[in-house]
Amino acid sequence: AAARLAAEQEVENLSGLSPNPEKDIFVVRENRTTCLMAEFAAKFIVPYDVWASNYVDLITEQADIPLSRGAEMKGKCGTNESELEISWLEQAYTLKLFFLKEGHNTSRGQEAFWRLSRIQFTYDTAERTYFKDAVSPGKHTANSHRLSALVTPAGKSYECQAQQTISLISNDHQKAVQLLLSEVRIQPFDITADFVFSE
Repeated sequence: AAARLAAEQEVENLSGLSPNPEKDIFVVRENRTTCLMAEFAAKFIVPYDVWASNYVDLITEQADIPLSRGAEMKGKCGTNESELEISWLEQAYTLKLFFLKEGHNTSRGQEAFWRLSRIQFTYDTAERTYFKDAVSPGKHTANSHRLSALVTPAGKSYECQAQQTISLISNDHQKAVQLLLSEVRIQPFDITADFVFSE
C-alpha cells in the first residue's frame, strides 16, 4: 500500500518508516521511478544577535533548529546534477542540497564519483519557535564554501551513522552556521530499484 501511495505522489516523505523522531526519509520520483533518496537527521546551530539587558550592547544567542518531521520537499534529478529542497515551519526554514556526479582519471582509468557539492540554508529570525527576540529579525541565507562532502563511487549509496558537522557562512554578518548531520544514507544518482538504496 505504501509503495502504491508513493507511486501516486511524485515526491514522498517516508518519515513514518524511521524510528528516530529527528530522522526523515526523502524520496524524489521522476517518470514514476525513484531518482533520489535521502535519509538523515539534521540540526542547525544558528548564532543570532539579541539586545543585552542594557539595550545598548548586542549579545549572541544560539538557536538549535532541528529539521522537523513532516517537512515539505521537492527535488530535481539529472544525469550529473541533482538537488533536494526541504522546507518546514511554513517555509521559515529551507535546506537545499546540491549533488554532482563527475569523472576522475585514476590509475585504473576514468572513474565516476558523486558528491555533495553545495548546501544552502535559509532561515527567518522572526520565527518564534527557535529565535527569541532577535535584533532586526528577518530572512537570512547561509551557504557552504567550496564543499566536497560525502564523496562516493557512482552507482553506490553513501551511509554513515556518525554525526558530521558542516560549516555554512550566513549573510547575517558572516556568522558561522553549523549543520549537524547524522544517521545519513543518501543516493542522488543511479538508483536501480524503486525505493531501494544501492550497496
